[in-house]
Amino acid sequence: MKISIAHLYAPYLNIYGDIGNIITLVNRCRWRSIDVNLVSVSACKEIIGQDFDIFFIGGGQDKQQEVIAQDLAKYKIEFEHRVNDNAVILAICGGYQLLGHYYKPHAGDKLPGISIIDAYTEASYTRMIGNVVVELLDKSTLVGFENHSGKTYLAAGVKPIGKVRLGAGNNGGDGFEGANYKNVYGTYLHGSLLPKNPQFADLLILKALQRKYDINELEPLVDEFENLAHNLAVGLKR
Repeated sequence: MKISIAHLYAPYLNIYGDIGNIITLVNRCRWRSIDVNLVSVSACKEIIGQDFDIFFIGGGQDKQQEVIAQDLAKYKIEFEHRVNDNAVILAICGGYQLLGHYYKPHAGDKLPGISIIDAYTEASYTRMIGNVVVELLDKSTLVGFENHSGKTYLAAGVKPIGKVRLGAGNNGGDGFEGANYKNVYGTYLHGSLLPKNPQFADLLILKALQRKYDINELEPLVDEFENLAHNLAVGLKR
């Protein structure tokens, strides 16, 4: 089996250890003898004509978002097609914000999003920073670290990734973190997210493989250290 991963805007959106998510996806595939084609993309024109199974977008500061927002907006229809073709998208922080309708910074015009997720984000003067624990529907947890002033608001009916047990999450008010639509996941969890949440990493890999292969589960890995890191993070304070 083979999987193709596009690391979108890698030169611009890659802070707070977000590259660890790419490293985790690649290694957890290779440990299972799944071939990986990883492409670092600086502009979305580079994805045209290529069939990617996973798209990853990291986080960045407002300045970096301004650089890429206009480029990303040109490919709104392209990404709609990819989402409807069951491609997996994982977007962190600034990348997450641009999957919604817009991000409004403190100064200047709104930065357009691609409206894959029915949500919007506005900058606040409250810095939400610290450890995060998110409880999923099955009572399992995701752990990470947030550092953002943008407050994201989901439209009615948009499914969050989970409930905030520790931290601010989307906006520090509604008690939810992240958003999920089809195989698209947006979240504020840096840290990076996937090394400490191996089950979530495997979920993304499995969904990506199911685009092309008749597969219901992945070969299990020994996740002793990953689970230890996860459990230690669950016990951390803000």
